[in-house]
Parts: sequence; C-alpha cells; structure tokens
Amino acid sequence: MSKRSDLGDLMGLGKQIKQMQKDMVRAQKELEKETLEVTAAGGAITIVITGHQRVKSISILPEAITPDDPQKLEKLLVAAVNNAIERSQTMAAERLQGLTGGLNIPGLGL
Repeated sequence: MSKRSDLGDLMGLGKQIKQMQKDMVRAQKELEKETLEVTAAGGAITIVITGHQRVKSISILPEAITPDDPQKLEKLLVAAVNNAIERSQTMAAERLQGLTGGLNIPGLGL
C-alpha cells in the first residue's frame, strides 16, 4: 500500500470511530430511559429495571409474603433482582455490540 492510501484508510477509520462514539452516547442515553419488566416466583414478584441497571420498582403479590418464613421472601427478592440485572445487562450488551460490529479495522475482524 502507498503512504497516501494508508493515510486515507486512517482518516476513514477516524471518521468511523467518531461516528461510533456519537452512536454509543446516543445508545447509552436511550438505555437509561428504556425499561424491562421482569417477573419472578411465578409472577409473584415484578421488577421494573432500566437499561442502566437501575431498579425503578418492585411489586410483590401478597401470596409471596409468608410471615412465618421471612427468609423465603428475601431469597425470592434476591433471585428476582439478580435476574432483572442480568436481563438488563444482556439488553445493553446487545445494543452496544451492534454499534461496534460495523467498525472495519483491518486485521482485527471487527
């Protein structure tokens, strides 16, 4: 390759990177506003979480509350929150991965 061609390739790559940065910022802002509703314990617990893994609300049906076994509810809540976080992280990763897939860096296979 000639030096002129290499320079053109680098300039094009720079433009791709700047566009990707803009797209990433936009996607992050969108994820902050987007929510998932995740149910657990057979629908007894519902969690609403954002794409930034911020819990917005937790709803618990009365039948999930057993006064004689408070640890049961605690375990259900921990499992439900962890599930909601995992689903939110997966959604965010899928969104952001789609942005980097179009970057054409020779030799890196991106």
